[in-house]
This record gives sequence, structure tokens and C-alpha cells, in this order.
Amino acid sequence: MFRDKFWLSFIMTLPVVYWSAHIQHLFGYQALEFPGSDWIPPVLGTIIFFYGGWVFVQGAWRELKDRLPGMMTLISLAITVAFVFSWIVDLGLIQAESLWWELATLVTIMLLGHWIEMRSIVQAQGALQELAKLLPDNATRLSGQEEEVVPVSELKEGDIVLVRPGENIPADGILRKGKSDVNEAMITGESAPVKKVEGDEVIAGTNNGEGSLRIEVTGTGEKTKLSGIMRLVAEAQSSKSRAQNLADRAAQFLTGAAILAALLTLIGWQFAGMPVDFTIVRVVTVLVIACPHALGLAVPLVVAISTTLGALGGLLVRDRLGLEEARNLDTVIFDKTGTLTLGEFRVVEMSTVEGITEEEALRLAAAVEKESEHPIARGIVKTAEDRGIDFPLVEDFRTIKGKGVMAKVDRFEYKMGGPALLEVEQAEVPSELSKEAEKAAELGRAAIYLLRNGTAISVFTVADAVRPESKAVISELQKRGIEVAMLTGDSRAVAESVAGELGIDTVFAEVLPEDKASKVRELQAEGKKVAMVGDGVNDAPALATADIGIAIGAGTDVAVEAGHIVLVKSDPRDIPRIITLSRATYGKMVQNLWWAAGYNIVAIPLAAGVLAAWGILLTPAVGAILMSASTVIVAINAQLLRRTEL
Repeated sequence: MFRDKFWLSFIMTLPVVYWSAHIQHLFGYQALEFPGSDWIPPVLGTIIFFYGGWVFVQGAWRELKDRLPGMMTLISLAITVAFVFSWIVDLGLIQAESLWWELATLVTIMLLGHWIEMRSIVQAQGALQELAKLLPDNATRLSGQEEEVVPVSELKEGDIVLVRPGENIPADGILRKGKSDVNEAMITGESAPVKKVEGDEVIAGTNNGEGSLRIEVTGTGEKTKLSGIMRLVAEAQSSKSRAQNLADRAAQFLTGAAILAALLTLIGWQFAGMPVDFTIVRVVTVLVIACPHALGLAVPLVVAISTTLGALGGLLVRDRLGLEEARNLDTVIFDKTGTLTLGEFRVVEMSTVEGITEEEALRLAAAVEKESEHPIARGIVKTAEDRGIDFPLVEDFRTIKGKGVMAKVDRFEYKMGGPALLEVEQAEVPSELSKEAEKAAELGRAAIYLLRNGTAISVFTVADAVRPESKAVISELQKRGIEVAMLTGDSRAVAESVAGELGIDTVFAEVLPEDKASKVRELQAEGKKVAMVGDGVNDAPALATADIGIAIGAGTDVAVEAGHIVLVKSDPRDIPRIITLSRATYGKMVQNLWWAAGYNIVAIPLAAGVLAAWGILLTPAVGAILMSASTVIVAINAQLLRRTEL
């Protein structure tokens, strides 16, 4: 609405300014004259007042009803006075210059400022919409041997539903028949797919792997875990206090000061015995010069430039209040999976027997695992690819059900698997490999063996790999005196392992999704300003609860929607840059607000005529020029923000 009103008002303002007598005199030109040309400013000015300016009059009425006069009140007062005064002048009731061009430019600039401001405020409903998308629209309900496709909303407790490979589970339930690996990362934060067998619980919105499942529904609609997370997000978003905008507070003060100054000017000059038209011109000049052209743009301009700077640097600012809060941060909580770690398996440690290099062992292991679809197998293959290792073609690839895989490489038969494979093969394991496997078990990591001719020749420790850049960001934050904590649904052993590698002292492990937001609140209750960094659905409530939610760009759409700031490059090293941008942005806001409101300390008394005895009187037109000059200064100062090095 502000956008549409701005563009049409802008188009109409151009002829008003062109045919303005004051502008013609100021720039020394003669506007085109034709019958009725003198009526262009008043006619278009009147249209601009009612079309573009009426929204401010309505806003002022709401502010006055709420007894909270602010910027809308001041804008409305200025444009109404300018409108009425200009018609009084044009009708010849008093001798003065009309203010049509001042009125038109004031309305247009205020519309621009509000349009920019509205664009910078992103509605938070997207997070709930993205959560809802995790649930399929329909489900396959079984009645005996018959299949019936029904809307998810029609499912009832006790129904049996069929979930095919690759489908999302439509409701909470108990697995009654079948088995599969289910990806629950988006709900629980657990990095590895969870094996589900008969009798296990399953969660609505999670993704089925390769098996076909028959599930008895135990929770639908509002009773599902996913709905619980949705409620937490909604509560966190609604519980955020409506922060009072700095510019609004300044406008409230300026409104009171301007009205008081106008009344004192009216009373003072009337007591001094001056003519009514002289007094009215003084009052109008006070109100015009106090009008918040600059104040209306002081914050939106800085916000627009800072969000552009952020976007160019890979920081997508979704909520400017979050950016403003970042300057006060003293605690940053990181989700582990997908944030500090890749969210994918990699070989993090390995050990080989004498005579076989690590590169050779990884080459053979990747060759054997290449045909497998298991996440751990893909992690081993990806590690070899990351290291630039070429691996040979294999022959006779086979799956050893529930134990591992096997294949022939260079005429030798190799097998890959965990402890279960060792047991069934009764394989011999050298002591150096056993020690590595024991170490992996203590840290909650998977140990995968490479066997040749019934003997283990290498063991690979496979885990969710730490991002290469994570250590740098932790170190940088700690240098700035910011406390770093890690929050994860993974086991204590896995969490402590990652924290030890990164130098993080505070660890919250085995935390359920519904408890993540409460951990944030615990730290906030201690008086800390908390940032939450995450990438999963399970992080959404915590992201929304934190003073500033920072979402990893490569994460789920829900986390992105719930976050105040999104790391487009998915690089946690961008987090210190958020703090730098926040401090620079806040500094420019304060400078602009001081100038936009502060220049009135001098300008309003001059407009009122305190120096009239010395022959110094400001006309409304000169007052409008001074007001416009303050707007230019604010705009230039905002542009200086672009020099900030992130």
C-alpha cells in the first residue's frame, strides 16, 4: 500500500514542485504558463493530501485514541496545517506564500520512509507454514487388505496406515509391521537415520527410508510432536515484546515539543500585539520545520543499507530487531548437527596394519562401499573423494544382510562392516586396530572394519564431521568475550567429543526438541543476551525464543523462517560479522536520530521568531528548506554505513 501510494504521489509531486513560485524563484526559471496553470499546485496538492497523506491522518487518529501520540501524529499535524494554510493563502485570506510543494514532498518522502520500513519487517508466520509442509496431505489407510487414500485430517487413533519407502510419516504412531531406517533429523536433531522395528514409536513428519511400514496411529493433529513444536514456535514468536522503535520514541517527544512550541508562539505573538496573519505564519513555520522528514527516514534508511550490506556479505536479515539485538550478545548457543558439524558422515580417524598406508586402505574401502546406499558407506566414499583418491572398479558386489558389504578388488575379496561382521566372520583383529575401535566406542562413534581374507587390515572411525571453519568462529567469539555453548539431541559422548575438539566448555546434550527453547530461556533468566544458531526443524522453537535466531542457510526452510538472520553461505564464521554489522548499524541509527530530532533545538526557536528583534525571521518556505537539508544530511550519514568492513 505504501509502495503504490508513494509512486503515484511522487509522479504528482513533480509538477507541483515545477510550478511552485518559490522553487521558480530559488532556481531562477520560468515555468510554462497556460490558462489554469496556477491551479496545478493546489489541485494536485489537494489530491496528494487525501490520496497519499490520509493514511497518516488515520494513523494519527489511532495514536490519539491510544493516547500515544507519535510520528503519525506529527506528520498528520504538519501536512494538515500546510494544507489548510495553503488554501487560506490561495483564497486571499492572508498574505503569505502557500506551502503546496512542501506538503507534496513531505507526504511523498514520508510514504517512501514507511515503505522502506515495512519491507524491512518480515512477518514470522512462514515458520509455521514450513512446519506444516512436513506432513503429507494424504495417507494410505488400511482396512483389512484394502487400501484407501484419505486426507491426513481424517486419520483417527487406532487406524493402520501404510508408509511406502521415501514417504513422510503422516501421524505419530507405533510400528506394527515392517522395519526401516527413518530419518528423524528434522525433528530430533539425531544425525544418523534411526532403525525402526516392530513396536518402536515413529513421529509424524519424519521420512521413511527403504522399508515398507504399517503403523498404528497414536496421535493426530494437535497431539503430534510436530504440532507441539509448532505451538512452541508460535508461543515464542508471540511472547516477544513489541519493541518500541527508537524513531517512534523520538517522534513522540518531538510531537509534544512541536505542539508546545506552536502554542507558545501563538500565545506569545498575540500578547505582543502582532497581526493574526503574522502569528499564523510563525505557527505554521514552527510546525513545518519540526516535521520529521529526517526522522521518518533516519532508521529506515540505515536499515535498508545495513540489510543490503548484510546480503552482499552473505547475511540475510529477516528481522531488524534481531540485528539490533546482536550488538549486545554475550552468549551464543550452537546446534551441533549441521551447524558446527556437516550433518553428514565422514571418516574422522583411521588406523591400518603395518604395510598398508592410510590412502591405500581408504581407496579399497571406498571402492567396496561405492555401491552401497547406507549413510556410513556414503560417508566413507565422500571422504575418499574429498581427498582426491581414485578408487578402482569392483566385482561381485554383495550385501551381507545386517552385517555389511563385500566385493572383489584386484582379485582379492574384501568385506566392510562393524562389530557384527567381525562376529559372524570370526575375524582376527590386530591390537592396534582394537585400540582405535575402543576409542571410537568411548566417543560414541562408529568403527567400521576393512577385512581381507578374514583378517582386519584397517578400521575407520566414522562420525558426523566437524566443519573445518567451526574452530575459527568459536575462537573468534571467545576472543570477543562471548560465551559459547553447544546444544544437541545427540548422546553425551558424541557431544563431549565435538565440544572437546572445538574448545567449547558448556554442553547441553540429549536435549529433546521441546526442551531446546527452555534451555535458551534458562540462560536468558540469568540476564544473558542469547543468540541461537541452528539449521533443523527441532531448532525452530529455540531460534524463535532467542534474542537473536541465526539460521544456517543450507538448513531446513523452517529454521530459515524462524531465524532473525540467515547465513546464506552456511558459514558459521559469518556470526562475528553479524555483531560488527549490528554495532555499526546501531551507531548510525543513534547519530541520525540525534540529528533528525536534535536540530530542532535550534530550528524551532528560530521558526518561532526569537530573533525577530534583530530582523531574523524564517518563512515557512525557508523552514521547509532547512527541514529538507536535515533529510539530506541524514541520508548522507546513512550512506557512510557502506564503509563498514564486515
